[in-house]
Amino acid sequence: MVNTIILWNTIYINAAVEQLRREGYPLKDEDIARLSPLIFDHINFQGRYAFALPEAVAQGQLRPLRNAAAGYDDI
Repeated sequence: MVNTIILWNTIYINAAVEQLRREGYPLKDEDIARLSPLIFDHINFQGRYAFALPEAVAQGQLRPLRNAAAGYDDI
């Protein structure tokens, strides 16, 4: 399960970086190289997980990313 979560985080980190670059945010390659899918608090290494998979995700699409300009108020 942990490997699945790490893969999920990796896919979404990559998508977020690509979106930020498309939007013109200055991202340094050396900073990107230090990103890790393991540094997120939402990974519970000893707990249980339950997932409700939206139909779009089941069909291979990514969930919408947050708008970087909106900030972190919705987290």
